[in-house]
Amino acid sequence: MPFLTLTEAQGPAGAENAAEIQAFRDSLPLWERLAATTAQADPFCCGPEWQLAFHETFSPEKRLFYLTRPGGLAVFSEFVADRGRVFLAPAESGWLFGCPVLGPDACEVLGAALDAFDVAYPQALPHIILSGIQPAGPLAARLLHRFGGSHAFFRHGSSAQCVASLEGGLDGYLSRRSANHRAKLRKASRRAAECGVIFTRELPATKEEAAALYARMLAVEAKSWKGLGHCGMAEPPAREFYAALVQKLAAAGKLRAIMASRDGEDIGFIFGGLTGDSATYRGQQFSYAAAAQRLSLGNLLQLETLQWLCEEGVLRYDMGPVTGPRMEYKRHWTEEDLEIQTWVMVKKP
Repeated sequence: MPFLTLTEAQGPAGAENAAEIQAFRDSLPLWERLAATTAQADPFCCGPEWQLAFHETFSPEKRLFYLTRPGGLAVFSEFVADRGRVFLAPAESGWLFGCPVLGPDACEVLGAALDAFDVAYPQALPHIILSGIQPAGPLAARLLHRFGGSHAFFRHGSSAQCVASLEGGLDGYLSRRSANHRAKLRKASRRAAECGVIFTRELPATKEEAAALYARMLAVEAKSWKGLGHCGMAEPPAREFYAALVQKLAAAGKLRAIMASRDGEDIGFIFGGLTGDSATYRGQQFSYAAAAQRLSLGNLLQLETLQWLCEEGVLRYDMGPVTGPRMEYKRHWTEEDLEIQTWVMVKKP
């Protein structure tokens, strides 16, 4: 059975079968490729860096189940509950942004996985949690057609991911923003330059450089409104999760981070990651010192990131969920909302 236990950040360990360990490692490029090329609402969060950073931080003791085919992949984390119930959830089971079954052969892989689950849990009735499902997308229709007769589907929740096109480069992108928004950015850029703000692009090449960069981010976070309110990424377990994510992205060459400084002091940061094909960027976190609030660093860090991405030929800018009042600022930067749902799939008696 393809079950593994992740016990260290470097990769799976503790499994009895060394061949399965190597097979899992060998499946990571396929995982990346399918996440990036199958029209996902949030391709970055379907991929291994995001999924495994969460699993290693929040539930490293849980077994991972994985199964692959040339055109499909399924990855689930095992949760054994009371009364013989077993939940098989995505490796990232907190925000539920990514889809645990990917590829044109996703239904075939899921069917094989269900057969394996029946063998692994002969006395249980597994509940399969499928997140990142676009209700109007082809995967949803295929799932219902293939498994609707044998399984019941229940909607567990939904959210919207917001995205923007970078077609036409930075000029093309800005042309699709409002005149008022563009004017505010120009004014803020002039003010920041007059105040001596410097933006630097960071590409750490080693674990030590990535850790040092993350420490600088946390120092800025501690001076932000989120840090002062003890509700930001400096608080555990978010601190450990983003530390793992930064390390994985830096190791893969996918991390894009910018620091803002003034008079030699860091006062802001922003970072995110590219997908496997580098055509899509997904923002993660940004923050700035509360004392520098009048400098509009949030907007300028976004603008600096967009400039960098357009220079690199990135085609899509993802900003994650757009729910709640604190997320409304994303409306100025994005153009489309993509609904995703979480389904619970249970075999009919």
